[in-house]
Amino acid sequence: MDSQDAQRLLQAAEKEEIRDVLMRYARGVDRLDEELIRSCYHEDSYDDHGHWRGNGQDFAGFIVESLRERSHHTTHAVANVLIEMDPLDPDKAQSESYSLAYLRRNDETGREWLDFFSGRYVDRFERRNGEWRISHRVVVHDWSISNPLDSSAFPLPMDSFIQGKRDRTDPVYQ
Repeated sequence: MDSQDAQRLLQAAEKEEIRDVLMRYARGVDRLDEELIRSCYHEDSYDDHGHWRGNGQDFAGFIVESLRERSHHTTHAVANVLIEMDPLDPDKAQSESYSLAYLRRNDETGREWLDFFSGRYVDRFERRNGEWRISHRVVVHDWSISNPLDSSAFPLPMDSFIQGKRDRTDPVYQ
């Protein structure tokens, strides 16, 4: 293996570490795991979520409490992840990843709604002490929609499935 091949392998491994941060973030949000969300951000990070701007560590507590109050189920999917390593600094990278968020909630009358958010995370990552984390995030809104739900429309009985939990009792933590 020549040095160019070794460099490509190293860069692929670094990109996979960054992808892992993005996936841990999505799990943390859906499981309302504040500690896991915090692990994705550097201590001095910045996060712009539109309705919330500030330190990424502080955002972790805000979003967990906000989602607990506003919704009863969420699914965040991260897709189309493009990571670009900084050619001048091997400890920096930027990424764009699609954020597809489904949030189920009840309105004040008890009617259930499905909110869908389509946007992108535009992130700057830094590796510090050997660990990649988000140093700066901007959430870009592309489009969204809300629809009332009719649970009787789904043909399968959902109660036969193991149900997801929004805490550390979820099967993923077992």
